[in-house]
Amino acid sequence: MTDEIKSLDDLKDAVETVEVAAEPVITREPVRDELGRSYATGKRKDAVARVWIKPGSGKVIVNGRPLEVYFARPVLRMVLNQAFEVAGVEGEFDVMATVKGGGLSGQAGAVKHGISKALQLYEPSLRAPLKAAGFLTRDARVVERKKYGRRKARRSFQFSKR
Repeated sequence: MTDEIKSLDDLKDAVETVEVAAEPVITREPVRDELGRSYATGKRKDAVARVWIKPGSGKVIVNGRPLEVYFARPVLRMVLNQAFEVAGVEGEFDVMATVKGGGLSGQAGAVKHGISKALQLYEPSLRAPLKAAGFLTRDARVVERKKYGRRKARRSFQFSKR
């Protein structure tokens, strides 16, 4: 473009002739092992969950025990099933998970994170709803360490004036 632009019409013509390169569309391939399962690691607080999903009847096994036995509180079972509800695939996948560390609440969050990541690996089209709900993001909040000269992380010892 060595031509000199003298009017707005010349500018418009110059802009129209420049071709804009289209952004490449990322197409994700499903990631499955030879048994037709997808694997993902989920984390929350100190808990780490290894999760395998495969098509099935919706059976969930955590550390060798059924979901109702391992997570006895209904709130924890609800947390686990949120990923399936958002993706719209309730009862379509069997889940096998092993969890270590943390308490029950952190473990439930870790399994949910693992299920969400495994679902989007098994079926890439489910990535959009799971990402919009925030289930693919690792919740980085952890317990703050105790400081010296303090009773807890931030709590001071009781002050005595006399």
